Amino acid sequence: MNVVLDTNVIVSALLNTNGTPAKILALALNGKVTVLYDNRVIFEYIEVLSRKEFGFDPETIADVINYFRTEGEFVNSEHINSKFIDETDKKFYEVYKSGGAQYLITGNIKHFPQEEGVLAPKDFLEIFAG
Repeated sequence: MNVVLDTNVIVSALLNTNGTPAKILALALNGKVTVLYDNRVIFEYIEVLSRKEFGFDPETIADVINYFRTEGEFVNSEHINSKFIDETDKKFYEVYKSGGAQYLITGNIKHFPQEEGVLAPKDFLEIFAG
């Protein structure tokens, strides 16, 4: 199963290792789902995860990013001519659509078009477990 993870899911997973986003990250790191990405997504992951306010261990960040790069799937995403509440979120949607991912998982569900495959973390886990 191919998914796109919004950065907020990864941040939440690393902040609370027992929460729903952490379970999704564990699915990715254990090869149960494949994370689709492009260079813009990886760049945002690195930039956000490296912010001092989070205090994440640089080695942990590198491990997660390297895993996505080696075990995930790079997508040559195509531009979509849609307006987004937060234009910085558009890249995730473009990777989702261009890569044919089954799901885009985000904590900011209202920032994306309302469609079946765009899910909050808890909704994804319910489907995955179901």
